[in-house]
Amino acid sequence: MASFPPRTAAVPAVVAAALAAGLLAGAPGSAADAAGTVRIHDVQGSTRISPLVGRHVADVPGVVTGVRTYGSRGFWFQDPEADGDAATSEGVFVFTGSRPAVSVGDAVRVSGTVTEYVPGGPGSGNQSLTQISKPAVTVVSSGNPLPAPVTVTAGSVPDAYAPGGDPAAEGSINGLALRPSSYALDYYESLEGANVRVGASRVVGPSTEHAELWVTVEPCRNPTRRGGTLYGSYGSQNPGRLKVRSLVPLAEQPFPAANVGDVLTGTTEGPLDFDQYGGYTLAARTLGTVEGRGLQRERTRPQRRGELAVATYNVENLDPTDPQEKFDALAGAVVENLASPDIVALEEIQDDSGARDDGTVTAGQTLEKFTDAIVAAGGPAYAWRSVDPEDGGDGGEPGGNIRQVFLFNPERVSFTDRAGGDATTPTGVVEERGEAALTASPGRIAPADAAWENSRKPLAGEFVFRGRTVIVVANHFGSKGGDEPLVSHRQPPNRSSEVKRVQQAKVVNAFVKDVLAVQRNADVVVLGDINDFEFSATTRALTDGGALRAAVTSLPRSERYSYVFQGNSQVLDQILTSPGIRRFTYDSVHINAEFADQVSDHDPQVLRFRP
Repeated sequence: MASFPPRTAAVPAVVAAALAAGLLAGAPGSAADAAGTVRIHDVQGSTRISPLVGRHVADVPGVVTGVRTYGSRGFWFQDPEADGDAATSEGVFVFTGSRPAVSVGDAVRVSGTVTEYVPGGPGSGNQSLTQISKPAVTVVSSGNPLPAPVTVTAGSVPDAYAPGGDPAAEGSINGLALRPSSYALDYYESLEGANVRVGASRVVGPSTEHAELWVTVEPCRNPTRRGGTLYGSYGSQNPGRLKVRSLVPLAEQPFPAANVGDVLTGTTEGPLDFDQYGGYTLAARTLGTVEGRGLQRERTRPQRRGELAVATYNVENLDPTDPQEKFDALAGAVVENLASPDIVALEEIQDDSGARDDGTVTAGQTLEKFTDAIVAAGGPAYAWRSVDPEDGGDGGEPGGNIRQVFLFNPERVSFTDRAGGDATTPTGVVEERGEAALTASPGRIAPADAAWENSRKPLAGEFVFRGRTVIVVANHFGSKGGDEPLVSHRQPPNRSSEVKRVQQAKVVNAFVKDVLAVQRNADVVVLGDINDFEFSATTRALTDGGALRAAVTSLPRSERYSYVFQGNSQVLDQILTSPGIRRFTYDSVHINAEFADQVSDHDPQVLRFRP
């Protein structure tokens, strides 16, 4: 199973700050504590932070509903005598740190310290998990019936995702009283640690190597054409999504393989946990069965004689040390699923030594191995152009020196080579015989600009198809690392990484405007792993002034996605076109993101037009 970060009994800084600000009820003087009758709902309280945080509690009664013997070891127990308050959970996690000496169905009394643990640390923005730490556990009896589970359904999850954060607490919702009938995050928080169940549910996030999958209990909300759930705006969080993991060690019960659109049938039941990678998680004591629905990998149509086909594909840190099977699978996708586009912009091509940090920056071996595999798969003998980065200057996997690369089929399109481009020398735009031309081809756009610090620089190239010049710009914008999750205690969550991508988008937009100032009807294609949505500020900056159009918006909404993250199908990879490209066809070719078996986590995109 996946490893977990070490836990601490210390009060997280975000909790301590809330206590100091008087936003949370303090534990000293608690009547229940004084009377020695503390129960689980007293520990949980009616906000996200326990009113007893930091206090020692004694002989809290309940029945064990789940035991975790891997990762963050401990158990959940639940009070079968509910208090009738929908805002207070009757279950809680007991962190033992070692294999728990209890079994499901044991009636226990637990003494220990009430703590708040933030998975991923306070800087992650995650909500905290209320737990009892340093426990002393007494087993009173065994074989007891479990408290009846709460069934999570489309009818029980509120439509609104989260309340607005408290401005006095920097947008945090920690101190707000839970309203489980009004907000989805409040609803799940009111069940933290409690025994829950989902019935037959559609899979919206494929199973992963971390033995998890995502389901939705709201299959009619924002559905994609292929069975997923679409993330189409910042207000479309899709509250019916829920992560499912198994409490049974993989050695005892392998986790099922599931693709988007499959159905998790039967009963899936267990405590509701909260973890770093996705938030609220059904820790399944009993796991249903995956019923396959036969999802197939898509194939786009071949380009016609007069059409230029341009594609983008993130090949996920490809380097010569990868197994030949990965090269063959990626090559087969280019030939069979993408119909051998005329130009393919690749992202995440690593240098010839892969992740070994030895100063290597060339990628000829990587590209030769890949293009040879394409020929072996029946595709064209692609030529390539790229610019080697400075060692360690472009981010990505340390030592890998990822970069963008152009593949092109010389039987259908030619590349205009203009010397002078290197890792630090920018390309520019000049007029040549009345048309826009690059000063360096291939060349990088403004590599010294602060927007590209520790990030991949855009690669520009000049192509000719049937006598018409086409300028293509391949991109790999900064990642979303550092953003707070949708389940953050701060609402709305902080999207700190967006600042850098907007800066990068402005640089690319300005370059395209330079091209259009020289030649108003120039054919410019901007494409790549933009790492942002079609409705984002990044895309607005790219399209500013009408310089570009996000081609993915030409698709029906149910088909606008290239990536699946925590059960949300969303756009990260894009192709944008200049106004001179008036008519085109666009295809997001779904071959990876929805599948448990994937050679990359991104779906490639293809644009076809007549220059």
